Amino acid sequence: MTEHSMVSTLPNGPFRFIALDVETASRDSASICQIGIACVQSDNHIQTFTTYVNPEQSFASFNTELHGIDAETVADAPSFPEAWALLKPLLQLHHLVQHSSFDSRALTAACRAYRMPNADLSWSDSVKIARKAWPEFKGNGGHGLANLKQELGLSFHHHDAGEDARAAAQVVLMAETRLGQSFDLISGTTRKSQFSLPLDRT
Repeated sequence: MTEHSMVSTLPNGPFRFIALDVETASRDSASICQIGIACVQSDNHIQTFTTYVNPEQSFASFNTELHGIDAETVADAPSFPEAWALLKPLLQLHHLVQHSSFDSRALTAACRAYRMPNADLSWSDSVKIARKAWPEFKGNGGHGLANLKQELGLSFHHHDAGEDARAAAQVVLMAETRLGQSFDLISGTTRKSQFSLPLDRT
């Protein structure tokens, strides 16, 4: 995906929140090879965007078997600095959701690897939100996306960044209904949104 096509297809906010997911080429958390975002509108409609990223390093066979992405897949994809330069302005305006802390750690590692300043991003964890909404899943498969897919009847292709981001957003929306609580952007486009969901921080 070229920078021009990335710009033309990038969702245009503001949004209630944005769920984000990454896939990596190896055990090195900086080796991001795909970024997916799911942008939740005020009516809870979800706009998704996904881009491959050339990690400029080798792929591990384990990771490729997991997500199906290899060096050939990303040969013409933007590098992380190129992709991040386009995504960062949108993401910095919104509160972000990740399913576990892996995604924020990967972005931090990639910024460090390229000697780029770390982005000023605010995060919530949809695993913790799911634990609050469905405590009964503990010990019965847990709150990972694979089990939530089965328990909540979600339909998505696991280990695709865009699909996983959409699934994380859907988990949050379903948790809002389950808990009877919501969160919204504080002031439109000027600051990040804030959760009013009670998060489990243990």
